[in-house]
Amino acid sequence: MRLQKFMAKSGVASRRKSEKIILEGKVEVNGKIIKELGYKINVNKDIIKVNGKKIEMEKEKKYIIINKPVGYVTTVSDQFNRKTVMDLIPNINLRLYPVGRLDYDTSGLLLLTNDGDLAYKLTHPSHEINKTYIAKVKGIPSKDELNKFRNGLNIENYLTSKAEIEILNKNNNSSILKIVIHEGKNRQVRKMCDKINHPIIKLKRICIGDIKLGDLKEGEYRDLNSKEINYFKKYSKD
Repeated sequence: MRLQKFMAKSGVASRRKSEKIILEGKVEVNGKIIKELGYKINVNKDIIKVNGKKIEMEKEKKYIIINKPVGYVTTVSDQFNRKTVMDLIPNINLRLYPVGRLDYDTSGLLLLTNDGDLAYKLTHPSHEINKTYIAKVKGIPSKDELNKFRNGLNIENYLTSKAEIEILNKNNNSSILKIVIHEGKNRQVRKMCDKINHPIIKLKRICIGDIKLGDLKEGEYRDLNSKEINYFKKYSKD
């Protein structure tokens, strides 16, 4: 088995993140530091350590969604000692990690799992899973601005894919928008709203594909049911 795949199945991180950890020289196989991506190991014989700690494959697969509040980072740990989403699941002893991310200032639906293969494939660019947000923005977008948003915007040397946007509510100085994208670039929704001159005041993700946040309260989490797990797994088939 390839080293990064073993790490993902052990709940260390997603396969892509595991590759980064390998390149950083933090992984040992039988006492030897390995920096080679694709290095093959014997699952039954080799001893693998990450940052000096032995790892083993997780036998129990866990899938949860959490309603992330504002003020939490979407990482397992944080160098600045900020609160992370892991602080919200202290009673789970398995090594879970987030699939994708939500910004520090964004709340809403986040998937966590120890299924590295699923995490890798769900975040791969080839899988276009819709992500739905509710955004409060400054001002009220015009028809022209809405159409520009829908057709793709030039942001930092890339053109965003076509997106959905509709106005749900209007106030004097702000409006509530429903936004659907299927990309996952850093702070993309915020940058897109900035581009049409309607900066975000508040942003919340309410759906990933068909999986809905529903009435889950901020800071709380729940296990995915079998139907929801199978929904995500259909994306992970090769």
